[in-house]
Amino acid sequence: MQAETQAQIDIITTAIDLLRKHVDFEAATARLAELEALSAEGDFWNDQAAAQEAMREKNRLQRQIEAITALQTELDDATGLIELGEMEGDEEVVAEAEASLAELVTLAEKRQLESLLSGEADGNDCFLEIHAGAGGTEAQDWAAMLVRMYSRWCERRGFKLQMIEESAGEEAGIKSVTMRIEGDNAYGWLKTESGVHRLVRISPYDSSARRHTSFASAWVYPVVDDDIEIEIEDKDLRVDTYRASGAGGQHVNKTDSAIRITHLPTNIVVQCQNDRSQHRNRATALNMLKARLYELELQKREEAANDAASSKTDIGWGNQIRSYVLHPYQMVKDLRTSIEKGNAGAVLDGDLDDFVEASLAARVGAQRDS
Repeated sequence: MQAETQAQIDIITTAIDLLRKHVDFEAATARLAELEALSAEGDFWNDQAAAQEAMREKNRLQRQIEAITALQTELDDATGLIELGEMEGDEEVVAEAEASLAELVTLAEKRQLESLLSGEADGNDCFLEIHAGAGGTEAQDWAAMLVRMYSRWCERRGFKLQMIEESAGEEAGIKSVTMRIEGDNAYGWLKTESGVHRLVRISPYDSSARRHTSFASAWVYPVVDDDIEIEIEDKDLRVDTYRASGAGGQHVNKTDSAIRITHLPTNIVVQCQNDRSQHRNRATALNMLKARLYELELQKREEAANDAASSKTDIGWGNQIRSYVLHPYQMVKDLRTSIEKGNAGAVLDGDLDDFVEASLAARVGAQRDS
């Protein structure tokens, strides 16, 4: 067996060992069997809340165990084929098995990264806010491009996206958007995307075809589970109603159904206009406020290693986490991890995984070192 092949086997074996330790494989297997027996009992669904929590735990353990088992099976199959091919002198079989092994290295590294999503809220759904920076139409168009980029990324991952609030730009693009993203580990994957994003391009709105630099910010915070209690006192809130804008039919534009809530102690502002009912918009806005306050508490707990706090500054020079250059060359560079990609169009079309994975790994590493 070649040294390179053995090195790949060692990488995969190490990843499997780390994954087994991370989930405490034997204990997880025993717990899964216990939950499967519990869910088969006749009175299991009598307590709906407890049953749903048990099913969430069961599904999570099942995914983790199946991922580790599948890696081990594929590794055993590939090494078995290599040994068989070498014994029989069948170079084609050996080459095919070695190609499978190379793909398995990538998958093992991805599974290892996913195992790092073990933060308190990493498994939660999340809210994503995007705000245009200074610069009028240019910045508002850039903000709309970011909305499209993250929407495409969600489609690739099979995440569900719901528009909560949108404030349109004067001529084009958007001033601000709030979206709810639902999917496995949605907050865990997206939490490092908070910060300022910078675009350099030839402006389609400049008759002189000059190069422009635009800024927009993204902010990600987790949806709060029902079992997480966040106390909010009415005296700390200022609630404003206003007329919704944008799509939504005739009714939505004729009534003051949109809600804006300001939390006075922290000056956090949330707003919702996606429903024609003021009552439902208020309930959604309160849930968003709870999520923001919860995320603020998470930040305090992770303050030593949390780079997000420094991202909540002015939307402009010196505060960006990533630059997207479309002219005079094409490049997207993450300023925290130095990851670069030359195909800016693909990135803006949702190909974000390399950036997301690198920044997540760097953040987890920083927390472990602190």
